[in-house]
Amino acid sequence: MRHLLALFFFLAPALALVPAARGQEIVGAAFTEPTTRYAHGVLGDAVEWGALRLDLAGGEVRLIRLAETRVFEDLSPRIITSDRGQALAMVVESDLTLGARLALYGPDGLYAATPFIGQPNRWLAPVGAGDLDGDGQVEIAYVDRPHLAKTLRVWRLQGGALAEVASLPGVTNHRIGWDFIAGGLRDCGDGPEMVLASADWQRRVAVRFDGTALSMRDLGAPATPAALDAARTCD
Repeated sequence: MRHLLALFFFLAPALALVPAARGQEIVGAAFTEPTTRYAHGVLGDAVEWGALRLDLAGGEVRLIRLAETRVFEDLSPRIITSDRGQALAMVVESDLTLGARLALYGPDGLYAATPFIGQPNRWLAPVGAGDLDGDGQVEIAYVDRPHLAKTLRVWRLQGGALAEVASLPGVTNHRIGWDFIAGGLRDCGDGPEMVLASADWQRRVAVRFDGTALSMRDLGAPATPAALDAARTCD
């Protein structure tokens, strides 16, 4: 059950807060308050999440509750390091009329976010976050509409904002109904790569970002979840 996987998460707008000390580090997170108000079901069922619990160093807890027009349409939050060195929760947040966006939350609220896709029932599947090109800055990658547009997008986190820096069509990492996201980031000793499937699910591919553009190389067949996971772990 994907709800059992949702152990670490983030927050969003129009919120209710349980007080926490400013500037404390996020040490854990979890989605809470399951809801059926967004009938998309891309992750295998009709249940999404209405709130995010952030656990802070020192034992403080903050609860961020979304407006009734929003949900967390995600499996679990990902704790990443920001451009300023603080821990952030990276999540997929969806609006009932505008679809999904990728959002970053810190202890004091929303840190940065991409624009919403612009239509309901349109989703994105995170790939990962890190310094993808060796310049010391944080990049974040996701597949935009992995069942439709099948486009990899890379955003740079700098100055507390996200800016899109590259995109590449023809790849995916999710099928409708899966309660997991395939592939992800790897470093097999020669720098970071993103492991994805070709748009037709026939081949595995590795994608690199050089600071300006994305380049793709073939890793062979098959593009099954198990094979993509093996590639991600450098097997």
